[in-house]
Amino acid sequence: MAQEDLMSTAEDVADQFLRVTKQYLPHLARLCLISTFLEDGIRMWFQWSEQRDYIEATWSCGYFLATCFVLLNLLGQLGGCVLILSRNFVQYACFGLFGIIALQTVAYSILWDLKFLMRNLALGGGLLLLLAESRSEGKSMCSGGVPRHMGESSRTFSCAGRLTPVFSVACPAALYSILQNMVGTALIVLVAVGFKTKLAALTLVVWLLAINVYFNAFWTVPAYKPMHDFLKYDFFQTTSVIGGLLLVVALGPGGVSMDEKKKEW
Repeated sequence: MAQEDLMSTAEDVADQFLRVTKQYLPHLARLCLISTFLEDGIRMWFQWSEQRDYIEATWSCGYFLATCFVLLNLLGQLGGCVLILSRNFVQYACFGLFGIIALQTVAYSILWDLKFLMRNLALGGGLLLLLAESRSEGKSMCSGGVPRHMGESSRTFSCAGRLTPVFSVACPAALYSILQNMVGTALIVLVAVGFKTKLAALTLVVWLLAINVYFNAFWTVPAYKPMHDFLKYDFFQTTSVIGGLLLVVALGPGGVSMDEKKKEW
């Protein structure tokens, strides 16, 4: 009984938070989600020579192709971020950013690094949620935030988008204490299956935000040290994962979830 009361209280607090922030939460979620693309695009500008030289040396592709790679990353990421924030051609922007993720996964050999690969999958999941949202705008919304009569592709995007952000949470979880592992794993499972989805995703947001600020405080490290760039990259990657989870909070679990099936029961 005490556990049920505690859960009920937590859900009431979460519902109250969502009522207060419902007008701003989707915008904040988008900003957080595209933050890593925005930071990386700006970095391409300020580290143009270093990035070009790295690609040229790694792939022996020549000066011209290396320059095209950096230019494509700069324009593709910054342009995609502008379109998403302005809500113009969001679907095209998402597909463009999907391409950037795939390109960087190969170019920087991320495919063989489990942690970074999971982060890229999480970014892809957030973009899938954006696709689902952009395709469902203008339609009547169910209580969970995703239209019941949305197209099959949008329902698939919503489901896949809900699942993939949890990959990046699960991967680094082994680095923390046993208690954090247990709590994090429980929340991950709840979000993945779509049970108490908004509450679980919101709790994960708070949990990841605290961990991100504490462990990835790049502003405390001098800019000339390599650790500064590493922590900065990790900080914005985690912020994008938080953005994906905020979209889950804003949109709800979608049709393929336990929360929606409970309504039918």
